[in-house]
Amino acid sequence: MTLDSTGTLALAAAILLAGRFLNAGIAPLARYNIPQPISGGLAFALLAAGLHAWWGITVDTSASLRPPLLLAFFASVGLSADLGRLRKGGPKLVLFLCCVVPFLMLQNVVGTGMALLLDQHPLIGLIGGSVTLVGGHGTGAAYARIFEETHSLAGVMGLAMAAATIGLVLGGVVGGPVAQFLLRGHAPVAKGTAEAATDAAEPATTEGAIVTTCLVLFCLLLGGWMASLTQGLPVALPDFLWCLFAGVIVRNAIAPAIRLPVSDASVDLVGSTALALFLAMTMATIRLWELAALAGPLMAIVAAQAGFAVVYAILIVYRAMGRDYEAAVATAGFLGFSMGATATAIANMQAVSNRYGPAPVAFLVVPLTGAFFIDLANALVLTGALTLPVYGE
Repeated sequence: MTLDSTGTLALAAAILLAGRFLNAGIAPLARYNIPQPISGGLAFALLAAGLHAWWGITVDTSASLRPPLLLAFFASVGLSADLGRLRKGGPKLVLFLCCVVPFLMLQNVVGTGMALLLDQHPLIGLIGGSVTLVGGHGTGAAYARIFEETHSLAGVMGLAMAAATIGLVLGGVVGGPVAQFLLRGHAPVAKGTAEAATDAAEPATTEGAIVTTCLVLFCLLLGGWMASLTQGLPVALPDFLWCLFAGVIVRNAIAPAIRLPVSDASVDLVGSTALALFLAMTMATIRLWELAALAGPLMAIVAAQAGFAVVYAILIVYRAMGRDYEAAVATAGFLGFSMGATATAIANMQAVSNRYGPAPVAFLVVPLTGAFFIDLANALVLTGALTLPVYGE
């Protein structure tokens, strides 16, 4: 069964709606912040596996819409990067970043080492490393597509989606208990909520969404142009990273120059929509029967990553951030996005702050890092890692 672009878009919509109903009806899915495209996509993957096993039916979808949707998402990541906010974070933000960047490198060392021990291709270690655990489903899908094309790794897209999903769950599971462990001996601060220390979010508007969509499309053109200028260089960046950089340029240089306001809420809306559709379409391509041979090694790699993240958070992040209540909350957030996503990080911190009181510094530093700076750092780390001989074998 082959679907054209319209049929693929309709299937993606059905997957998103299915994910919405599943998350509403199955509490753990919502509790661990499993994205709706992943919930619905896993359900469809099981259905597709059944159709293949019982009736020999395979569903093939169109790939024409996936690349521009992925580029649009990364353009929105760049547009969300207001570099002026860096000053607001102050020394704590710089210190937190200094903890995060070495972790990205070590996370890939752990993943690659585990992959080699399990007699797997080293790139499987990257998939079980910062590609998915820090990068999430979007970055995982982007690099999986590259690995499939350049190294002919079968089933790597499904592995990327599985690793990112397992990471979301583990990031939500370990953050709270680790923070509770670190808070032993610290007196709770005044009762309150983290939201009291943060500004109210601006709502998205139709005008803002239209302006943002136009900016995203311009970023796609600008990113494509910059990519064309760098063809043939020794180190080649993927197209989606150029779109991310284009978004940064538009947000911090072009938009201010022409006095065009950029709505963070609208950027989030447009980017989230593009990512949701992309992930739904990507999940529709997963063939579970092709992943069975790699399921065991992947679980072993991700389990090792979870243990390493906990040890690093306790011994490095907590101590570097000051070994106080704010440091414990920031550590819970670190475990959230080091294994899952920024949303998981915020959920971890809220679980602690709702019980013990607000942590305004942590709620400034961690979201700023997770929303943009971590993606930029991860992109640079992965670009450097892929130049190493071990990944070219």
